Amino acid sequence: MESNFTPKDAYLSHFNPRIYLESYYTLAPSPSKEDQILKFILRKLSDIFSPDKIKGDLLIELGSGPTIYQFLSACELFKEIVVTDYADQNLKEINQWLKKEPGAFDWSPVMKYVCELEGDRDKWTDKEEKLREKVKQLLKSDVTQSQPLGSVSLPQADCLLTIYCLETACKDLPTYQQALKNISKLLKPGGTLVLFSVLKGHYYMVENYKFSCLPLTPEEIKGALDKAGFICDKSEVIPRNYDKAHVNHDGIIIWVGKKLK
Repeated sequence: MESNFTPKDAYLSHFNPRIYLESYYTLAPSPSKEDQILKFILRKLSDIFSPDKIKGDLLIELGSGPTIYQFLSACELFKEIVVTDYADQNLKEINQWLKKEPGAFDWSPVMKYVCELEGDRDKWTDKEEKLREKVKQLLKSDVTQSQPLGSVSLPQADCLLTIYCLETACKDLPTYQQALKNISKLLKPGGTLVLFSVLKGHYYMVENYKFSCLPLTPEEIKGALDKAGFICDKSEVIPRNYDKAHVNHDGIIIWVGKKLK
């Protein structure tokens, strides 16, 4: 895997956030496989971040990419959200939306869908403003470093969220295992980790550029979480039920658990 691994600086030079968003997150009027996958993930996040399950003061996400869909349910439960990513252009893309700048990506179809899940589709503009209010910082992160946020000092989070990040940032299993230990420092003992990962992934495409994934099994992921000091509350493996040339994996795992006290 390492010989085909996409080096981190390739994300700075080749990852186009707008093409990525338009490829995977538009929720177009004519439903596509990407739309079905996104709606499935939104339903899962709505269930995970329901008021009777998780809440607290601070949520930190590692590897947000240029997206905000993953915060739409969580923003109702946390006082503060910190967004992080390695690629500067991804943080810039999110900042455009936060600041309501001209040309910002249109997240309103996704907002409306999540509000529909929560029982009131018409409250989507309220949710937009709530999320803008809750996102307090946009930070550079690198999960392969012992201090993933560099010199920035934050209180330990009540919840860490990471979706499709570690398997693209880590060249091999030992690096993946260490990355989980690195990010665990950002979480309070007893705090919640929410992790989504592709299984046996090899790559995904953004336009014509191929970005690598570390091909992990559920057993390898669960073993790495164990070694990093996390205990499982719930995990679910969902096999891939579609065939697309721009992604290559066998399915996803959704893992929710706690950092050992």
